[in-house]
Amino acid sequence: MTDTTTTTPYATQDETDSETTDAPFEGVYPAMTTPFTDDDAVDHEQLAANARHLERAGVDGVVPVGSTGESATMSHDEHVAVIETVRDALDDIPVIAGTGSNNTAEALSLSRRAADAGADGLLLISPYYNKPEPQGFLDHYRTIADEVDLPQIVYNVPSRTGQSIPVDVTVELAEHPNIRGYKAASGDLNLISEVIERTRDEAFAVLSGDDGLTLPVLSVGGTGTISVVANVEPERTCAMVGAALSGDYDRARTLHHELSPLVRELFAETNPIPVKEAMHLRGRGGPRVRSPLSRLSEDRRESLRELLAAYDERAAGTLDPTALDLAATEGAE
Repeated sequence: MTDTTTTTPYATQDETDSETTDAPFEGVYPAMTTPFTDDDAVDHEQLAANARHLERAGVDGVVPVGSTGESATMSHDEHVAVIETVRDALDDIPVIAGTGSNNTAEALSLSRRAADAGADGLLLISPYYNKPEPQGFLDHYRTIADEVDLPQIVYNVPSRTGQSIPVDVTVELAEHPNIRGYKAASGDLNLISEVIERTRDEAFAVLSGDDGLTLPVLSVGGTGTISVVANVEPERTCAMVGAALSGDYDRARTLHHELSPLVRELFAETNPIPVKEAMHLRGRGGPRVRSPLSRLSEDRRESLRELLAAYDERAAGTLDPTALDLAATEGAE
């Protein structure tokens, strides 16, 4: 990592590392995109190259086939093949595979297949559409945790699922030895803070799932991020998270504000539409997204191009966020 090496259970400590904690997941975990060919097949060659690029950039792990990876439009065989490609491409960092579903039996099947494909951990979105009661959440997650012996991350993203996981449920789940983390994408810092407060005695990590809230989540005890922006600016994201985890909040704030214009641009349309375009502009796969999503609107493409050019020109910590916002605005005109 650029400023300080954070710690995962799969990493090796050296003299330059920050102090270790008992958190099972720390640092930066890009929520990987899935590149597609012009005929809508998974581009496994580009996928492997993207994984290697992220590892070289210093991330602590990767998360393929999640929401950003367009898993909802992929067959189960494609899903597993993506996990295998990413696992084979990497040397030392963990692969946390998205295997969630609104159907417990389907999530269990995908989780077992992901384990067989070499995944080091699982990311499990909460059951969408069904709107379970608290006991239903508990039964769903415990069923998978009992049957698949991998560290698992509960993923709370009510904007996509229609329902937030109650804090009491999360606290109960944190007691399970295989449920080791929580991806916080509710946008509710009070809720996230309460989860952190009430799970401090467990070996349980709370990871930001909203790039704009990563620094605030770290400031109240979060341990890292499952990040969209890290696909595009992995070094800057690692520098920001590393600075925060080592206590250098002056530098962390500088990098947070530096990344903020790009974060806003990457969520100007539905994720992963903008990040796929950004990856295309960086030469890391085509902009194609699977239907019912559509390519980034033309007026935003030039805006994104101008913004990325500004990041390319300056080193981390040396950019004026006001100038970056101006570049984005001018590009959209």
